[in-house]
Formats: sequence, structure tokens, C-alpha cells
Amino acid sequence: MNVIDKLATYEDQISPGISACVGCNVELTLRTCMKVMGPDTIFAIPPGCMGGVGVVGWDKKSGAKTPVFFPLLDNVASMLTGIKMHYERVGRKVNVVAFAGDGASVDAGMQCLSGAAERGDKIIYICYDNEGYMNTGYQRSGSTSKGAWTSTTPVSPEGKGGKKQNKKDFPMIMAMHDLPYMATMSPAYIPDMVRKLEKAKEVDTGLVYLHVYNPCVTGWGFQSDESVELCRLSVETNFSPLYEVENGKFRMSVDVKNPKPVKDFVKRFKKFRHLNEEEIQALQELTDRRMDRLRKICAQ
Repeated sequence: MNVIDKLATYEDQISPGISACVGCNVELTLRTCMKVMGPDTIFAIPPGCMGGVGVVGWDKKSGAKTPVFFPLLDNVASMLTGIKMHYERVGRKVNVVAFAGDGASVDAGMQCLSGAAERGDKIIYICYDNEGYMNTGYQRSGSTSKGAWTSTTPVSPEGKGGKKQNKKDFPMIMAMHDLPYMATMSPAYIPDMVRKLEKAKEVDTGLVYLHVYNPCVTGWGFQSDESVELCRLSVETNFSPLYEVENGKFRMSVDVKNPKPVKDFVKRFKKFRHLNEEEIQALQELTDRRMDRLRKICAQ
């Protein structure tokens, strides 16, 4: 049985009738995660797109079979630790999962997540990376790419502006915590995602971190029917490589031998269209530098 057929055997944990933005792959990712994790799971969804649009329980057309709660702050990692400890005390095996992102994971929630990793808390943290905050318009976060337009890093009529700093390499930061398992995933590679979720579910020796790169239809500016294609292109250009780290061993899970130019990816989005050739070349060099570093680590 192939992975897609196997996924079909899992029970859907979200009722039909969600209210996500059309073409949003975060909803696809959450639905896949909840199916693989199954009913013996507690999901926490802190402030962000998936809580705000009512995908799980806030909209009259939506609902979840898996228990879900919506913490008001992004220190969700510390909250899940207490929940996990309770179920361990009563002798019940339950997956405790955070589905977070929307910029806050890599900024406001980072210290609590780092602390949970340092303690070895037995939780699963899934971060969907849409490179910004969507609470009051598309705002800059630590995960926003260099040069990108956001409502807080505007672009002048002459095309100058955008974010001045490099994007925070959050998967690598989390990998350096020596977790039992860390992986990057993409909605364009569902079999790879399912395999990594299944592996994460079996880890019981510490924190698991999963990172999903997900261009935002509304904030990035592209047609909704291009969503999966663009997620695939982010991998094919090495802009968001797919790899995993198991007990300190790095491995490329999708190894792109002949990557497409970064320009093919960034020029598809409104938030990058102001970039000139020199600025795109700088992004290409940054991507190549990070990819070279990752390949060297994988070869060790």
C-alpha cells in the first residue's frame, strides 16, 4: 500500500465546512496532521490563522473529533508540558501536539519552545511558516525573508525597501537542540509529510519539532490555485529544503540535485516583485550558502 492510500485509511478528525482562505495549505497540513496523529491526541492551536478562521471549532460549520484548545498566548510549549505530564501520571498514552506558527513561533514563542527542548519535554511542536503575522495585516516576523514587503517593511514607489535582515533559520536552530527528531515538511510532498508525522508520533524520548514552509495566499500575493505548485517550487529551488534529523544524524529527505534558480520562486509573489537583479542574486547566494552548509552536515 502506498502512502497516499494509507493516508486514506486514517479517520478524518476535522468535520467538513472549514473557513480557511481559499487555497491555503495550512488547512491541508492541519487536516493531514490530525488524521495521522489520530483521536488519542490533544491539539493546541495558539493565536494564528488556524484558530482565527475557525478551522477547528470556532465556526458553526466546523468541528473536530480530536480534542482541541486555543491558548491565548504563544507560550503553548510550556502549557503542553503540563498536559503531557498529567496524562503520564495517570498512565495514559496521549500525543500532545502544538500546531503553531503565523510568525509567533519563531519570535514570541521561541523561548518557551527552547526551554521545552532543553528539558526534553515529550511533546510534538508543528510550526507552519508563512513568514509573517496575519493578525492586523501581513506583518514582518523573524521568519520573513530578506527583501520581502510586509505592512511593517514597506516598499517605496521606486521599489526600494522591504525587510533588511536575513530570515531566521528556525529548523536549524531547533536541530541544534539535539532533539530526538526534527524534520521539515511541505504540503506539496504529502507522502514525505505522512512518513515524518508517523515517525514523530512514535518518539517518546523528548520534544519533536516539525517545520512546514507555507506561502500565504493573502499575505504573499498569488493565485490560490497555485498554492501547492509554489510549495513544490520552494523545495525545487532549495529555498525551503526537506530534511530530517534523527538523534543528531542529518539526512536529506528530498535531495534536489539540480535546483531551479531562486528567481523562479520569488518572482511569483507580489511581496518580492520589487526586488532588482542584485537583490535576487543576494537571496540566491544566501540560499546556496545555507544549502552548502546543510549538505556538509548531512555528509558527516
